[in-house]
Amino acid sequence: MASVPSLASTVQQRLADGLSAALPDAGSADPLLRRSDRADFQANGILALAKQLKGNPRELATKVVEAIPANDVLKEIEVSGPGFLNITVTDRAIVETLAARAADARLGVPFSESAGTTVIDYAQPNVAKEMHVGHLRSAVIGAAMVEILEFTGETVVRRHHIGDWGTQFGMLIQYLIEHPHELDHKAEDGAEVSGEEAMSNLNRLYKASRALFDSDEEFKTRARGRVVDLQAGDEETLALWQRFVDESKIYFYSVFDKLDMDIRDGDVVGESGYNDMLTETCRILEESGVAVRSEGALCVFFDDVKGPDGNPTPLIVQKSDGGFGYAATDLSAIRDRVQNLKATSLLYVVDARQSLHFKMVFETARRAGWLNDEVKAVQLAFGTVLGKDGKPFKTREGETVRLVDLLDEAVDRATAVVREKAEKVGLSETEIVENGQYVGIGAVKYADLSTSAARDYKFDLDQMVSLNGDTSVYLQYAYARIKSIFGKAGDRTPAAHPELELAPAERALGLHLDRFAETVSEAATEYAPHKLTAYLYQLASLYTTFYDQCPVIKPEPAQEVAENRLFLCDLTARTLHQGMALLGIRTPERL
Repeated sequence: MASVPSLASTVQQRLADGLSAALPDAGSADPLLRRSDRADFQANGILALAKQLKGNPRELATKVVEAIPANDVLKEIEVSGPGFLNITVTDRAIVETLAARAADARLGVPFSESAGTTVIDYAQPNVAKEMHVGHLRSAVIGAAMVEILEFTGETVVRRHHIGDWGTQFGMLIQYLIEHPHELDHKAEDGAEVSGEEAMSNLNRLYKASRALFDSDEEFKTRARGRVVDLQAGDEETLALWQRFVDESKIYFYSVFDKLDMDIRDGDVVGESGYNDMLTETCRILEESGVAVRSEGALCVFFDDVKGPDGNPTPLIVQKSDGGFGYAATDLSAIRDRVQNLKATSLLYVVDARQSLHFKMVFETARRAGWLNDEVKAVQLAFGTVLGKDGKPFKTREGETVRLVDLLDEAVDRATAVVREKAEKVGLSETEIVENGQYVGIGAVKYADLSTSAARDYKFDLDQMVSLNGDTSVYLQYAYARIKSIFGKAGDRTPAAHPELELAPAERALGLHLDRFAETVSEAATEYAPHKLTAYLYQLASLYTTFYDQCPVIKPEPAQEVAENRLFLCDLTARTLHQGMALLGIRTPERL
């Protein structure tokens, strides 16, 4: 379907035509149109134009207004202050624009004209280690960006760069060789192994092998020898390493399933996936002069990165003993993603505390020519999850909070909230349990996504599952409320009536609905899912006001008014549903 113009783009065009008619010397000047609280829109471009043309801005503004012919889009244009234009659009223009959007399956959201291929690196747990609250944000923010970018037409390649390599595997593999049944399953042959059982096996084995490693020098020597075997590609050692990876995936996927996230096996390419490239990456960097040897290590230096002693702090690509650091793996991953996956953008959803590392890695990749004007790399850095006390989120015993415990508690709390209202709506026990999951997981995701990623945020379940305020539950209930209206509408159906005069609450709702496409575009180009959550919360708030002030069913309005209001209800529901889906949050039909 052809793209659907927004009100903003239509108004912009009318103003641009007026500018070129009144001021031919202005060329293709931008009216600088924006949404406004004083009117529907405000245009500020004439101030800059007046400087350029050495004219009086108010006089120029008046000329522009006089040059715009009477039309059915612009109701009133007022020259304000030193030459601003305050613009009010007609009710007809609002309804006709929304009708065009409603006729489009994409609700008027265009495909990006500059779509490319983005590789998103997110949800990166570590093999043989439990996922904790610190793993939440990368998964939730990354999954939302996948949906948002794909919706705007970007080709998205997902990458889960799991921690599946390193010296600790020597310890684990050697212990498994000496205790061969530690990863055996209790489940019957063919029965599905639970994530809890997989993690329990891994936890037990990790603790036992660590205790032995710390207390038995001979075992420590054998374990270190096993690391050498692993890195050399010894078949038996690699087969046992693969068992740890597979056992961990059973656990990872069970947690991601709880998070209602789609993680595909082919997208999991851990640190080990780049082993074969490490030597060549180092050779290219050294031969091109990007990296130099310093005390035996292969390093990249930066003028603006210095340690506390004032000396340069390098990025160490290869250690003096020949071992490879994280930088070698990350740089090899960039080579792979640019050269083999043909990425035009690399997006890393990684903790803000790793910002210096990625700044150095990206700059190294630029010097090597892997990143350039056509290929960019961005770290979508996120802050820390805090407890209610504003300190990093821990259990009462001071332990890191297990992610699975946190999600289970969110679902339990949400189920209790759903159960309170269930009788009134007539929900079955199955619906209560299912909706409890959707509301609980939605609450966790929304709380994360409604904060700018770079900021820390407080994890407060009481607030997250509240029916009032900026929560996903509030939005989910707004959606369910609209759905319930259609169950009571009888033979009345949604239909746009541009000839009607709109009530203030209808106008406000309509103008906000018109902003959906530009909001999705902003969230995509700025990697800012919090802009979409803010839009949806305001949409639900404006709908609540509309619902209170503009009767849809009772007291019964005139037929055309009822149809137009049902039309606004329907478009609001579709926009809420689509917007929440882009955030990875479900919208139950009945709540």
